[in-house]
Amino acid sequence: MFTNRNEAGRRLAQALKAYQASPCTIFALPRGGVPVAAEVAKALKAPLAMLLVRKIGLPGNPEVAMGAVVDGQKPIVVRNDDIIAHAGISSDVFESCCRLELDEINRRRLVYAGCLAEGSLSGRTAVIVDDGLATGATATAAIRGLRVRNPTRIILAVPVAPPEVVARLKGEADEVICLETPCDFGAVGDHYLDFRQLTDEAVLSAFLRDRG
Repeated sequence: MFTNRNEAGRRLAQALKAYQASPCTIFALPRGGVPVAAEVAKALKAPLAMLLVRKIGLPGNPEVAMGAVVDGQKPIVVRNDDIIAHAGISSDVFESCCRLELDEINRRRLVYAGCLAEGSLSGRTAVIVDDGLATGATATAAIRGLRVRNPTRIILAVPVAPPEVVARLKGEADEVICLETPCDFGAVGDHYLDFRQLTDEAVLSAFLRDRG
């Protein structure tokens, strides 16, 4: 159990301290990943940026990810085909939900302008940080979105995730660091004492506080 996202970030930073001397960029997945990533960036003395990725939730049950989409010149979409098939989601419905999330990404590009790092990552390690994983769809999209920017390595670092999700993502990232992998996972928020929802203002405050 983590006290809050900041405490989880400090614990995660300890697991990443071997990278303190490496040229790396910390990529936070907003909203919840930003306070976690800010602690990691501060401890590693590394630049912090946001990576805009959105879960595509099931209609009527948005907490269940049927896919995810990540921002970029050509947005990358990841589908959870098992969930889509089980829920009987048509291609049209999936595309409609995807467009809604792309609209939200476009809105966030305006709100978080100046917090995004674009361009090549050649010669740098990219460390993707979130507050936890449930299905891994958003993390998969994030990894694939950064892969086209040619980083030396991609590390996915999270406080908590189901063991089967961590195992699957090891096939996507060069390294996966996860502090807790409970078999009876439930939801990400179950593993925090304080898991309040964050506003855009709170996210920007956490980001700018790290930047000094």
